[in-house]
Amino acid sequence: MQCFKNLKTVIKLMLGFALVSWAFALSLGQFEATDALAQTPEQERLAVHLATLFRAGRAVISDNQKLINDETKGDKGLTAEKVVGLAKENYKKAANKELGTDRGTPEGKLTQAMLESMKEVMDKAQPLINKQGVGFKGFLPATFAHRVADTFKKKVEETASLKLTAPKSYVRNRANAPDAWEDQIIESKLKANDWTKSKAYAEMSEYKGKPAYRLLIPEYYGASCLDCHGEPKGEKDITGGKKEGGKLDEVGGAISVVIYTK
Repeated sequence: MQCFKNLKTVIKLMLGFALVSWAFALSLGQFEATDALAQTPEQERLAVHLATLFRAGRAVISDNQKLINDETKGDKGLTAEKVVGLAKENYKKAANKELGTDRGTPEGKLTQAMLESMKEVMDKAQPLINKQGVGFKGFLPATFAHRVADTFKKKVEETASLKLTAPKSYVRNRANAPDAWEDQIIESKLKANDWTKSKAYAEMSEYKGKPAYRLLIPEYYGASCLDCHGEPKGEKDITGGKKEGGKLDEVGGAISVVIYTK
């Protein structure tokens, strides 16, 4: 396989795929919620917790993209245990607390499922990550996040769900396409001109026929994202995909979290 000649450009591009900085905090004053959520503080807390941990893990891949794409190295040392350890450190910085892992609590069970999902994804990716002589490997923050979310959902399908999604016109992986609720909130809320940047939205809404607390957190295109997702629309980017024609600071994706209430 021929490596990309301009690896610096590729690395810059890949870092942009994370869309926005992972470090964030959500509080009652930073997301809009409907009146129906007054009785769901536990679901709110769990959803924010999962989103924070999910972003913390994705940030590890973003921070190590240059290492992953280093064609001169074989073993990168980026093991599953290493990634999980760094994700825990990132979580502590973002949430200002240690990550609880008590399996006897709902939070602990979901936490363990998320960490186990990260481990499984990284274990499977080791042959690719450690392949010497290959620069761009296609193992991006978004790739990691999609695989972790998919693995996580299978582990906790009766309790919670989580995924990366995006406006319909910007979705490349159809598995990440927004459902009807996500599409409606993205278009009517998150993309509205008067929407406060980075503010999330939450409400009670059915998910797969079950009552659930739903949280949607917007993510935005940074300058480096536009190398692949910007203009001219339809032109092939460096990965072979077609550019979406996105604009700087435009909503380019969202993290969707579901916590079942029954």
